[in-house]
Amino acid sequence: MENLAPLISDLALILIVAGVVTLIFKRLKQPLVLGYIVAGFLAGPHMPYTPSVEDMTSIHLWSEIGVIFLMFTLGLEFSFKKIVKMGIGPVIAACTVMFCMIGVGRFLGALFGWDSMNSLFLGGMLAMSSTTIIYKALDDLGLRQQKFAGEVLSVLILEDILGILLMVVLSALAVSRHFEGAELMGSLLKLGFFLILWFVVGVYLVPLFLRGTRRWMNRETLLVVSVGLCFLLVVIASKAGYSSAFGAFMMGSILAETVEAESIERVTSPVKDLFGAIFFVSVGMMVDPAVLAEYWLPILAITLAIIVGQAVFGTTGFLLSGQPLRVAVQCGFSLAQIGEFAFILAALGVSLHVTADFLYPVVVAVSIITTFLTPYMIRAAAPAYGWLERSLPKPVRRMAGHAPRGRRAKKADNASEWKRLLIALTGISVAYTTLCVAAVGISFASLLPASRGVLGHWPGNVVCGVLTILVASPFLRAIVMRKNHSEEWKSIARRGRLARVGLWSTFAVRYVLAAAVVYYVLDFLSPFWWPFHVAASLLIVAAMVASRSVKWVSIKMERTFMQNLKIREVSARRAAVAGMPAYARRLEARNIHIAQLEIPANSRWGGRTLAELSVSHTDGVMVVAIRRGDYRINIPDGNTRIFPGDGIEAIGDDAGIASFAARLESEVHADMAEASGDARLAVRRLIIRDGSPFEGHTLSGSGIRSRHHCMVIGFEEENDVIAYATAERNIMRGDTLWVVGEEQAVKKLLES
Repeated sequence: MENLAPLISDLALILIVAGVVTLIFKRLKQPLVLGYIVAGFLAGPHMPYTPSVEDMTSIHLWSEIGVIFLMFTLGLEFSFKKIVKMGIGPVIAACTVMFCMIGVGRFLGALFGWDSMNSLFLGGMLAMSSTTIIYKALDDLGLRQQKFAGEVLSVLILEDILGILLMVVLSALAVSRHFEGAELMGSLLKLGFFLILWFVVGVYLVPLFLRGTRRWMNRETLLVVSVGLCFLLVVIASKAGYSSAFGAFMMGSILAETVEAESIERVTSPVKDLFGAIFFVSVGMMVDPAVLAEYWLPILAITLAIIVGQAVFGTTGFLLSGQPLRVAVQCGFSLAQIGEFAFILAALGVSLHVTADFLYPVVVAVSIITTFLTPYMIRAAAPAYGWLERSLPKPVRRMAGHAPRGRRAKKADNASEWKRLLIALTGISVAYTTLCVAAVGISFASLLPASRGVLGHWPGNVVCGVLTILVASPFLRAIVMRKNHSEEWKSIARRGRLARVGLWSTFAVRYVLAAAVVYYVLDFLSPFWWPFHVAASLLIVAAMVASRSVKWVSIKMERTFMQNLKIREVSARRAAVAGMPAYARRLEARNIHIAQLEIPANSRWGGRTLAELSVSHTDGVMVVAIRRGDYRINIPDGNTRIFPGDGIEAIGDDAGIASFAARLESEVHADMAEASGDARLAVRRLIIRDGSPFEGHTLSGSGIRSRHHCMVIGFEEENDVIAYATAERNIMRGDTLWVVGEEQAVKKLLES
């Protein structure tokens, strides 16, 4: 008999234990992440009373795949444009919290005598709260529709993004084992280079590929293609010296800019759930009771540091971002836990062999404790705010109670034309220079050896140089010429001679930058004296600027990129033909916000008009839009009816939205949910015998449909043929009717 591979038996054990434990946690209304950790502990090597996995190496490999899928789906939910539209407020709050908590972690590590790498990784683990756990806690407490919840989730998104960058920086520091400023700056510049390169190239190529293959794309092929793209960038990131999680996140963020993003998220969600579960189970396997008993004091200290630190620094960060004191306290107290990102950082430290073995189980234990305390911390925000309001001096309280009004105004409205122009020119120069450097690097690494091998040294150099400059020419021309005919440029040029001198200075700087790229290629490949290379570089750039072909290619490439970058916005704008409003900005009134809710399937509101429900008078909110599938009804009037499954967008304050949501959840048909489990249909034969109450009646007058809630399919005739019957057909003795209905209804019909 063939022996079963340990991987299969281990996987069976993991999934069975995880399934049972998570069902229990679901019944207890606890986060599933904790259920997976408990399941991992039960199936792990440190639990002697239950079966344990045999091959931990394979489990760790599967858990790494889980991290890849978690980061990939995180990238799908991320958008660079959304971060820009958030404004500076969430950025200030996220940076304040993260930098302060990293400092707290390093201080605690030094206090316990841990080395610098353990302390640094501990600080990174404490810096990021759990999006999953906070979202679940807010949902369970019925607070997800309140104003502060939206602010918290905005900061959590930013923390996830900054966490990705932190992973990359920690990886670089772990490999080099040095903390010098120059080396760290070099690592950050290299990171910025790859970020820009992968994003620009990905946004240009991936949507083109998806559009070209859309006619052959279904759910199965979309899953295979999207996962394949994810692992492609994982491999590229690994070759570049970065973690697999970073590559997965970048591909997710690239695909997030495509119109297929929602479909990709749906088809990859089950795969992510499976491998994510294995990752969290593997986290639980690292929990060693002996280590926890030995390190109980650090666990307690870290738990207190998270609770106090996040509450204090979180509140401070949100105050600095412009939130009033009440909202800042609610936000800060909601962040007081760590979760899945801490596990990913811990796994990174283990894989790089730079953190001690005890740190992983310590962090898991802290996460479990802080997760259980999360709902209580959220509830404690209200009394904490009351205490602060009584204790703070009046000037401080008055200053903290009101946020500045104009902080969300568009930067473009207040910025000078010079500032806007310089920002645009800097972005263009950085992006296109990155593409030029990548083109030159790839050419020298692959094309140059091949051309030398075929043509010889100097002829190969000539061919490689010509092809490299041709490939880079659209990018170099864009560096020199972009924005030279823009409205900002023309407006500034009309201000006088000094302004025109400034404009042409920017042109000269960009011209020299483009020439420097060409000079590097010539100097690397040509044997001539460097002054000739300088002159040739300037002339070649001038030829690029004058060339209509290069101009056409450059403009076409940029238009394609911008089209791909804005394709989701264009699709949303097309949906605006049906009246879709843009709710990108917050309302000016601080206590009013937009909440999105859904009408339950068993709601009593189904088919009723907004006037009948009297939402505005009863709850103090206004329904501003109704989503029904792909159709939207904006600014509905009182005669508009709502139906189960409709999405509702309502405007109101926290109290009104909470009242509206509670009323929406309570006014349902309780018996519908109970009956839905036994609402199976049954098909039976009904033979009309003597004394049958249906004999002599027409089909419509028999009451089979109206009184017994069943439907006659037809009458059985000779040769087992079932003939369709009209409503006027008479039911005679000896007829055999085939009826369909719910099992209980059919049973009562047959007994009648």
